[in-house]
Amino acid sequence: MTQEVIQSIDGIQVTLNAGGMNTINIVLAFVMFGVALGIKPRIFVEVFKKPKSVLLGMCCQLILLPAFTCLLAILMGSWISPMMGLGMILVAACPGGNISNFMSSLGKANIELSVSLTAISTALAVFMTPFNFWLWGSIYLHTASVAAEVPTLVIPLWEVFKTIFILLGIPLTLGILTSHYLPKVAEALKKPLQWISIVFFIAMVVLSFSSNMAAFLQCVKYIFMVVFVHNLMALGIGYGVGTIAKVPFRDRRTLTIETGIQNSGLGLALMLGTSIFANFPPHGGMLVITAWWGIWHIVSGLTVATIFNRSKRNA
Repeated sequence: MTQEVIQSIDGIQVTLNAGGMNTINIVLAFVMFGVALGIKPRIFVEVFKKPKSVLLGMCCQLILLPAFTCLLAILMGSWISPMMGLGMILVAACPGGNISNFMSSLGKANIELSVSLTAISTALAVFMTPFNFWLWGSIYLHTASVAAEVPTLVIPLWEVFKTIFILLGIPLTLGILTSHYLPKVAEALKKPLQWISIVFFIAMVVLSFSSNMAAFLQCVKYIFMVVFVHNLMALGIGYGVGTIAKVPFRDRRTLTIETGIQNSGLGLALMLGTSIFANFPPHGGMLVITAWWGIWHIVSGLTVATIFNRSKRNA
C-alpha cells in the first residue's frame, strides 16, 4: 500500500456533535440490552459442568485473537498505518458479536455453547476490552515503525473502562434481570432487537462515511484485503484450537464462528460516540477498519455457517 493511500485513509474524518454521540450511545445500550435478553443465569452454571469448550472459546477470544492480531499488524509493517493497526487491535479486543448465535444456529453448531461464549465474553468485556486494547495496542505502538506525523497514542485505560461500563455493564445487568423476572417480555424483544442492531450498525457506517465516501471508495480495496486477512485469521484460530483440542465438531463450528464474529459496533461507538480518541488525529484508519469489519464479518459468517450447514460431518 502506498503512503499516499495510507494518508488518504488516515485522513478520513468523521465528526459528530453531542447529540449524535449521545444517540449512538443510547442505541448501542439498547443493542446490548437485547444481547443480554438471551442470557440466563443458569447458562453460567452449565458452563462449569462442561467447561472445556467454553474455556477454549474464552482463550481464543480474550487471549489468542488479540495477541495474534498484534503480531499480524506488526508483520504487515508499512503496508498499514499505525492507526489501521490499532483499529485491528480494537476489533480484536471487543467481545463476540450478538449475531454469532444466529450464525451458529444456521451452521448447525452448538448453540448453547455459542450463547454461553457470547454471554461470558460480553460480561468480561467491561474489563477485558480496555485491558486488551491497552496492552496489545501499547506493544504494537512500541514495536511498529510509527511515522513522525502520526502522534503517539497514549491509550486512556480508565476512560475506556468507564465508557464500556456504561455502554455494556448497565444494559447487561438490566437485560439479565429482565430475562430472569420477565421471560415473556425478554423472548418477545430478543429477535427484533437483534435485527435492529444489524440495521443500526450499517446505518451508522453509511452516515459516518457519507461525507468521505469518495476517499473511502478509493481505498476500500486495501481495507478489504486487511480485514479479509484479519478475519480469516480469527476464524482459523477458532477452528484450529478446536481441532487441536479434539472437541466435538459442533463445538469446533461454534469456536470458529464466535472467534470470527466480533462486536465491532462497540469499537465504532467508542470512536464515534465518545471523546476518547478526540485528541489523537488522524485516526481514520481505525474508523475504516472497524467499520468494514462490521460489514465483512456478516458476509464471512454467513459463508462459513452455510459451509458448515452443508457439511455432513456432525461428530
